Amino acid sequence: MKIIDGTAMAEGILGKCAEAVAGLKSTGVIPGLAVVLVGHDPASDIYVRRKIAKCRQVGVRALEHRLPAATTTAELLKLIASLNKNGEVDGILVQLPLPRQIDEQAVLDAIIPSKDVDGFHPVNVGRLSTGGKALVPCTPLGCMHLLSSVIDDFRGLKAVVIGKSNIVGKPVAMLLLDRECTVTVTHVHTRNLPEIARTADILVSAAGSPGLVRPDWVKPGAVLIDVGVNEIFENGRRRIVGDAELDGLTHAKAATPVPGGVGPMTIACLIENTVRAAAIRVRT
Repeated sequence: MKIIDGTAMAEGILGKCAEAVAGLKSTGVIPGLAVVLVGHDPASDIYVRRKIAKCRQVGVRALEHRLPAATTTAELLKLIASLNKNGEVDGILVQLPLPRQIDEQAVLDAIIPSKDVDGFHPVNVGRLSTGGKALVPCTPLGCMHLLSSVIDDFRGLKAVVIGKSNIVGKPVAMLLLDRECTVTVTHVHTRNLPEIARTADILVSAAGSPGLVRPDWVKPGAVLIDVGVNEIFENGRRRIVGDAELDGLTHAKAATPVPGGVGPMTIACLIENTVRAAAIRVRT
């Protein structure tokens, strides 16, 4: 079985982004990403710092906005409105989750589609679902890059997606449909999940359940993309694991590890979307 190295692939994407940024800079354009963090969640703070570091690595200008935990929806919407109008900002990322008092959907809807580098705005979701040109959610886009590294022709393949979230499950299903796969999306009420999983040529697990996918759930020759990021404690030590158990999975064609699989690709695709948004701004 091949272990797909998401870290190496992400660096390849970032290298291409750096080349594109250099080309844009030669025309006087510096791509800009505004990163908004509300509150002091330690995990969110780590994610934001990683994203800003990758921006700087490729030459994207990172504009960081840190707001207090007591920020209101109205206050955050005011910031979003100003970033929408800012000509130096090509992408707007609001780090999730937001504090409970903030209307998350109202905030995401307020980001104009052309700067929605997370791909969450209803306009981009609609374009994706109808096969139009859209900024695609970063994690599903990363999944497709990973799959394309080991699959040449998607047409007619059976894909099973475990999890129906708006962030991963639904958009990755639409991307697989666009590649002419036959797609089944499962969820917590799905019956006979192991049997359904065993039919898949492509199995994408985004359930957030450690150890859910056992080796005998995976069809011989299938490709497994593990999107799960789960924190567990063993012998007093913290460990990050995926949804799948890779031990004993020698019969699969390929699989992604956790960590080092989908995670690095998500950040790389965020940068890729930002550079793409800047290139579109130049053309228009």
